[in-house]
Amino acid sequence: MKYLTEFRDREKVEDHLQELNRIITRPWTLMEICGGQTHSLVKNGLLNLLPKSVTMVHGPGCPVCVTPVSLIDQAIELAEKGVILCSFGDMLRVPGSEKSLLQVKAEGSDVRIVYSPLEALKVAQSNPEEEIVFFAVGFETTAPANALSVVHASKLGLKNFSLLVSHVLVPPALEAILQDEHHQIDAILAAGHVCTIMGGWEYQPLVDHYRVPIVITGFEPVDLIQGILMAVRQLEKGAALLENQYKRVVRENGNASAREIMFQVFEKTDREWRGIGEIKTSGFRLKSAYAQYDATVKFQLLAREGMEDPDCIAGLVLKGIRKPIECTQFGKRCTPESPLGAPMVSSEGACAAYYHYHHAEV
Repeated sequence: MKYLTEFRDREKVEDHLQELNRIITRPWTLMEICGGQTHSLVKNGLLNLLPKSVTMVHGPGCPVCVTPVSLIDQAIELAEKGVILCSFGDMLRVPGSEKSLLQVKAEGSDVRIVYSPLEALKVAQSNPEEEIVFFAVGFETTAPANALSVVHASKLGLKNFSLLVSHVLVPPALEAILQDEHHQIDAILAAGHVCTIMGGWEYQPLVDHYRVPIVITGFEPVDLIQGILMAVRQLEKGAALLENQYKRVVRENGNASAREIMFQVFEKTDREWRGIGEIKTSGFRLKSAYAQYDATVKFQLLAREGMEDPDCIAGLVLKGIRKPIECTQFGKRCTPESPLGAPMVSSEGACAAYYHYHHAEV
């Protein structure tokens, strides 16, 4: 596959590591935002190859992980009311206040795993007498496709399709982390796929205000090591710049067509992040023109306060303050089969990455 094997080349990784060891003079702490980057770092053993003076902490870039308990409880409520609830597979095992969607499915509710919102749209077309709700979870990467499903539903005149929206946005979350007095982050690796849609311009104000280098980075081993090297070069020089390591994919202005359809359907709103709390203008909601496709409006869902397991430290993990293995319940009460929090469930969750690939990480 083009642009794949080149970015898994061991010699290139070793070359970057040698350069990193040559230039580094003091300890630095870097945060990779995206859970996909976390998995690549852990799965490929990159954390153990880095100089001891480079510490990687894991950010909130896992949309499944930050979906609040209250929204999962609403999804469960819809499924138990008899709607056909469509969702990506990761969401099914995420615990709500009392149960998960997988448990609801086992109890007889019609909960279906789909691979795109357009697939959920087809379910609506095939079942005109049933109400179909798609659990729309994700960052800026999945928002255009979810918006497109609403536009298609409108053009088709479908009355039985709606979204339960849990879209969150990366820059406001980054700002909330950088404003936290406990953060120790010297530089950030931004998620390449988000910037493929949005471009990198949203990060420049953060770089300028907080004087923190941000490097837009891909997901393969060479991408990540090169991104870390670029960030450390800046730190060693006392610079704070926005750089793009992922130039083969990310353009300066992103994808204008994707943003156009996204902002046609969605508008920014305050959003609760699981384990973190509410962050201003950090999410999307459907615009009033598309209210008929908003499941919270259509089914008059009431806001509710979800209950977290008191032993779960997911919020501290998502803010980069603690590592998964620092949780007293890691691998004990909390496993992928019986998770206390979402980071142990999602394919992008930091806890799941450590559990599957790096159980002995120090």
